[in-house]
Formats: sequence, structure tokens, C-alpha cells
Amino acid sequence: MVVPKKSRSQHFLRDDNIVGKIVASLALQPSDTVLEIGPGRGVLTRQIWQQVQHFVAVEIDEDAVVLLRELFGPELTILQQDVRKVRLDALASQYKSPMRVVGNIPYHITSEILFWLFDQHEHVADATLMLQLEVARRLTADPGGKDYGILSVVTQLFSDPELLFRVSPHCFWPEPSVESAVVRLKFRRQIPAHNHPLFRTIVRGTFGKRRKMLSSSLKFMGFRDHDLKQLSLDLQRRPEELALEEFLELTRQLESFQHQLHAER
Repeated sequence: MVVPKKSRSQHFLRDDNIVGKIVASLALQPSDTVLEIGPGRGVLTRQIWQQVQHFVAVEIDEDAVVLLRELFGPELTILQQDVRKVRLDALASQYKSPMRVVGNIPYHITSEILFWLFDQHEHVADATLMLQLEVARRLTADPGGKDYGILSVVTQLFSDPELLFRVSPHCFWPEPSVESAVVRLKFRRQIPAHNHPLFRTIVRGTFGKRRKMLSSSLKFMGFRDHDLKQLSLDLQRRPEELALEEFLELTRQLESFQHQLHAER
């Protein structure tokens, strides 16, 4: 028996109805290649792995790996390692298919796993993930609300996120102290052209001072008032008022001034 480990933030899904809803939402095809993050006791694994052409389970917990091998035998491909170190390009090349990712992910490393996906987005078709409800709301938030922030903008750059359904703490063992939700990220095949480092700097820098107007935040970041006055965007707004497309446009307009700053230093 695999006992949940607090050190790994493990909360095992135990509700068969929720398992069924997750599997149904995947609309699996026989040609799919699926990677499951943290299968634990295999409740999702048993419903998926024989429905698809290729299935890879990534599990770091040694006790869980032993149980999975007992349950599914040598035919189940298991990578016993930290999922954040898995190279999706290698798997996509091996299986000649982009990955469909699914999992009840450890809540304490949610952001790290999301950025692991974003950094390898060209090898991911979609990701269906169990997250804290609070995080799910941030991923899917529209501009103007309190949930809209850095994670919202970056997630919506790489994917079309959708909150599928909420999940009660009673569906887990042990019960977490927060409500959860299942989210699907459908990854975009084409990402809008942009200066990626500058885009992240602008998004993080402005949301780092989200109560200030954009003009103040950008001047704090080193952009000159003379240059900012040449921009076509209204900089009297706050960052939570800007949609993704406006952040991209802001990045494009600021890029030339960034080059000037570097040249002057």
C-alpha cells in the first residue's frame, strides 16, 4: 500500500466519478501519446494506458513505482524521475507525436510544472491537470479581475485554457485544505512573434507593481519618459487592465528603446 507523503504534497484521488469525468474529457484517440504526471496508485493510469498507442508514466516516488509495476507489469513505460527534468522533445521524437499531458500534480510545484510545459510547448498538444481552484482561476482569468496576473498572461500566450470542473477536497486521500479544479490547456501551434525575454520582463515587472500605472512601472524598469511618450498605448492604466495582445504590442514598441538603452550603457 502506498501511503501519501506530506513531503511530496501527495493527495491521492479516490473518487471514481471524478476519474471518469477526467477520462471522458480527454476524448482519447487510439493514436494518442499520453504522459501522466505522478500516477501514484494508478487510478487514472488504469483507465487510460491501454486506450492509446503510447503511454508514459512519470513518477518520482519509489513506493508508487513498485506498486505501478505490480499492477501493470513490464508493458507500462515508467520514468522514475522528477517530471521537471523530463525532455519532452526526446519523447515526442521517439514516439513521433506531440504529447498529451495529464495528471494530479503536486500543488507546491504547480508553477514550476506549468513553466516546464511552456518552455517545451512545441512538443505538447494539450495538458489536462488537477490544480488548486485558486490557481485554475488565475490561469483562466480575463483582464480586469483580481485573479488576472502574470500566470494568466503567460498561460494565455502559450495555450487556450479552460476550467473544466471543480473538485471537492472529499475526493482525495488525505483531504487537502483547499478546493481543486481540473483545467485543460490546449497548446497553440503558433505563438505570436515577440521578444520572449523582454515580454517576460515587462509582464513580471509591471505586475510586480500592479497598483502603479504602467508609466511608473516602466520608468522604474529603466525606460525613459521621453520614449514612453512615443508609445501608442495608454500607459495611465494598470497592468491588470491589459489583455495579452496589448502586452505583446507593448513589448514590440518597447523593443527598439531597449536596444537604445543597451547601446547607451
